[in-house]
Amino acid sequence: MAIHIGEEIRRILREDGHSVTWFANKIHCSRTHVYKIFANENIDVQLLDRIGRALGHNFYDLLSKNFEEEA
Repeated sequence: MAIHIGEEIRRILREDGHSVTWFANKIHCSRTHVYKIFANENIDVQLLDRIGRALGHNFYDLLSKNFEEEA
């Protein structure tokens, strides 16, 4: 089953107790853009890197594990 990366980002953000405004400031974008990120199943790797660093989370590891499970 494919991972919906936007939903995973939202889940991590909520688990960490951060607000959308905090997150938008950390990745240097608007709150509107953050909600668009949450809606996306796919994401640019450079943006994913910024998001991962802001949240202290390795999303590449998550994607890699999912890839291995599907192979």
